[in-house]
Amino acid sequence: MEHLTVGRVAELAGVSVRTLHHYDDIGLVRPSARTTAGYRAYTPADVERLREVLAYRRLGFGLREIADLVDDPATDAVAHLRRLRGLLLDQRDRAAAMVTAIDRELEARKLGIHTTPEDQLKVFGAQLYDTIGSAYPATRRTEPRIAAQVWDALGDARTVLNVGAGTGSYEPPDRDVTAVEPSAVMRAQRPAGSAPCVAASAENLPFADQSFDAAMAFSTVHHWQDPIAGLREMRRVARRVVVFTHDDSDTGWLKRFWLTRDYLPEVANLVVGRPSVDRLAHVIEARIEPVLIPWDCADGFFEAYWRRPEAYLDEHVRRAISVWTRVGPEAERRAVDELRDDLSSGRWTERNRELLGLGAAELGLRLLVA
Repeated sequence: MEHLTVGRVAELAGVSVRTLHHYDDIGLVRPSARTTAGYRAYTPADVERLREVLAYRRLGFGLREIADLVDDPATDAVAHLRRLRGLLLDQRDRAAAMVTAIDRELEARKLGIHTTPEDQLKVFGAQLYDTIGSAYPATRRTEPRIAAQVWDALGDARTVLNVGAGTGSYEPPDRDVTAVEPSAVMRAQRPAGSAPCVAASAENLPFADQSFDAAMAFSTVHHWQDPIAGLREMRRVARRVVVFTHDDSDTGWLKRFWLTRDYLPEVANLVVGRPSVDRLAHVIEARIEPVLIPWDCADGFFEAYWRRPEAYLDEHVRRAISVWTRVGPEAERRAVDELRDDLSSGRWTERNRELLGLGAAELGLRLLVA
């Protein structure tokens, strides 16, 4: 494939050559090839990295943050694209919401109505969506009924370590929380004012023995390279351990949940070689509590829509669930097409009629408490 010169890349990307030289000087994006004439040039991999840098830059990230994001070993090019897409959609929705709010104020002023200072500030604040009734599609929110069970399991702990914390969902607001998250992409998404976050992995926590009253991990153990080592580390640094995970056995999950049983059997390949939930509990001497999923669960994890199957037809919903990415696009397309057909024909309802009257379902989610 043809390599691109610095000048050509600057022309295509709409940036100055000086900007590209600056990125080169600080080691952010360096052209790694040479043209036949000896000039430095960008390879396809260099261009891919530059595209990510420019996208994050135009979203308002600083260069140091961008360096952490693009160098994150836990995130590949596809993950970057999906993350960027989500950020851009968020930015688009916020801009559209502001336009709507401003249009309303212009109309009010045309009628001689003066808006209050509070209403004027809402155009820029967190209340914007409530003010204009925006339907911003946030699919991964804290489910309060599940959160209550997790926080109750923390007991009287005042200091809490959240391992594999992601964006901070389910962190108890009334305790002194320290977060651990290895992914720079996820760390960048933590909201302002959230708990301080350390870049580290579960398997090697940078804390002394018994540093915390409790350590928690929510829906993250299945992403760890060595779950056993991670749990032992949690046990080392805290006197209490609380882990939200799932029983991925045939009876506990694969054949109980209609989505894995009838439409996505490929999920079984994802759990091969993983330690069982009983093994995880044994490692930290934990008791196992079932976690029921309410039919209107606010957190859009994989099993959340067990009584709302139409949700799985929504690509935005699926993109917030890692399972769909891991099974691959072919399996995803087939599963979605079959589910759509069964919903249209009524076959899904015939197969799962017993679910329609349930307020909550037991689909293998488990809380380990040690």
